[in-house]
Amino acid sequence: MTERARPRPKIYPPPEFPPRKAPPFARMPPAVFPAILGLFGLGLALRRGLAAAGLPGGVAEIVLGAVAGLWAFAILAYGAKMARRGSVLLDDLRVLPGRMGLAAASMGGMALAAALAPFAVGGARVVLVAALLAHLALAVLTIRVLLALPPEGRGVNPGWHLSFVGFILGGLAAPGVGWPVLGLALFWVCGAVAVVIWGVSAVQLARRIPPAPLRPLLAVHVAPAALLAVTGTQGGVPVLPMVALAIATGIVALLVVSARWVLEAGFSAMWAAFTFPVAAYAAALFVTGFEVAGMVVLVLVLAVVPVIAWRVVTLWGSGQLAARTHAAEA
Repeated sequence: MTERARPRPKIYPPPEFPPRKAPPFARMPPAVFPAILGLFGLGLALRRGLAAAGLPGGVAEIVLGAVAGLWAFAILAYGAKMARRGSVLLDDLRVLPGRMGLAAASMGGMALAAALAPFAVGGARVVLVAALLAHLALAVLTIRVLLALPPEGRGVNPGWHLSFVGFILGGLAAPGVGWPVLGLALFWVCGAVAVVIWGVSAVQLARRIPPAPLRPLLAVHVAPAALLAVTGTQGGVPVLPMVALAIATGIVALLVVSARWVLEAGFSAMWAAFTFPVAAYAAALFVTGFEVAGMVVLVLVLAVVPVIAWRVVTLWGSGQLAARTHAAEA
């Protein structure tokens, strides 16, 4: 009997020289969008802060206009990536930075609607509806992707707030475009989902300490509480907005006390998770009448958010952000 022939070793292609250069935006990283969302939050909080101080709001509108341009450019860049291969969207949703980034992208549309509402109600309505529909589509696709992942990849994490509670940001713009009922509906539905995520996350945190690189994501828990305080106050909901503000304040206090532990891994793109939550917290303080505390937090927002956003956007411009956040290539 002849000996069975051994299979030939796999032949790998030789390395390319010079290295192949990816087409423009073929690896556009969704992870840039949380930082842009943080800049939107800064502009919206600054608008409220200047109004509370009785100062002209021109600076806030300039900031919001500049951020809107950056967001639109990033959206077009990701659209160019999807035009090359539409399924790249699902690839990006398979990793945590991609899921959070894409959720923040559609939330950026809701923030843009809130920025536009005082000047162009019709345009703000169009942007708000488009952003909510995009966020809904992403939420459905996220569920589909999560169900296909192994069990260890389906665990609840703070990023779920962006994917499944992020609609609450639409409630910020809804009263300004003449849809207060929509704002109230988003308050109640998103509030219920947020409570479930907080509860499951608290149990998980008690059982398992998150790895150091993921600890900055704990700041995301602040955002839904702050936005619930804002939307509930705008909608005239009794008591619950103050409860939401108390939850946000408690989480902020815990983050401050454990700052050294949270920041142990050093700077990464995950630090963008601090930007929008702290800006939303400042806005919540202004809306609920705690203007002095709001001013203090707004100063912190102005000192911290631009620095983090600049570093993340710089990583994007240098091409490093895609590699560091495992962005898919079209």
